[in-house]
Parts: sequence; C-alpha cells; structure tokens
Amino acid sequence: MRVLVGEDETLIRLDLKAMLERAGYEVCAEARDGLEALELARSEQPDLAVLDVKMPRLDGIEAARRMLDERPIPIVIVSAFTEQSLVARAADAGVFGYLAKPFREHDLLPAIATARARFGELTAVRDQVDTLADALAARKAIERAKGILMEKQALTEDAAFARLRKASQVSGRPMRVIAEAVIETFSA
Repeated sequence: MRVLVGEDETLIRLDLKAMLERAGYEVCAEARDGLEALELARSEQPDLAVLDVKMPRLDGIEAARRMLDERPIPIVIVSAFTEQSLVARAADAGVFGYLAKPFREHDLLPAIATARARFGELTAVRDQVDTLADALAARKAIERAKGILMEKQALTEDAAFARLRKASQVSGRPMRVIAEAVIETFSA
C-alpha cells in the first residue's frame, strides 16, 4: 500500500511517515502544501493519501476533492481543527476519514483501515451500478430491435427475439451489438 502524506509541519509529517512505515505502508511521496500533494498524487499514483487540512497554497480538503475527481483513492484528513464546518466540507469533498490532532499510531491505523474499507465498498457499488447500467442499456436496445423486427418483418415478439439470439450465436457477438446493428440498419 503506497501512501502520499501531505503535511506542512515537518515534525508531524516525519511522525506520520514513521507511523505508516512501522505499520508496513510505503510512503511514496511527501508534500509540504496542497498543490504539491495534488501534483504528487498525479505523478506517484498512491493507493491512499493522508492530508492535513490547513496547508499553504491549497488546503487539504480542496486537494482531496481534486484528487478524488481525477482518480479516486481513500483519503484521510488529519487536522487540529475539528469545527463542524471543516468536517462537513471534508465529507462533501468525499474524504473517507477525519482524524483530530494530536493523534497516536493506534488512532491513525484504525482510521486508515476504515477509510480503505469504505472506499472498497464504494468501489464495489460503483462497479455494480456500471454493470446494471450496461445491462439496462443492452435490454433497451434488444427491446427496441425486437420492436423494429416485429414491425418491419411482421414477426411475433418470440420470433423477433429468436432471430436476434440466433444472429448473436452465429456471429459470436453479444445480443446488444446485434440489436444496435438492427436499430442502425432500420433507422437509416
């Protein structure tokens, strides 16, 4: 697990790095401000980021939001500031954990584990949504192609479906591709 650490205070950054390395993580990049963290996230492609809120040039929450827009990864925010507005901003940006300073290793590691678990769940849900969206699009195309075949060739619904299925089997192409070809042919 490769980790990006974004923290403007050198001692805290070094402590974070040591804690992470003791836990078996590889700290692949260290940033002193939000823009540097964003640039390093692009170049180093970490698996996880731990970012301070109050950093120069770009705060950690905005850096996290931009990172998540470009390439989603689990992100844990660390901050001495715990006011509700910052926590809400972090949640709205999509971070997966918020840890109040000062913290110890036994605080950091569960926050990271929780962030990774929530990220994994979100990724699984997104994959499932994509799969369902693809299935729905295929079903819509097949239904439309069946309707076209029924109208243009005076087929029953079962016969139109059988024709699509047979064309799919003979060509070795998915039914959605066959259905889209039928739609395109008769719509032109």
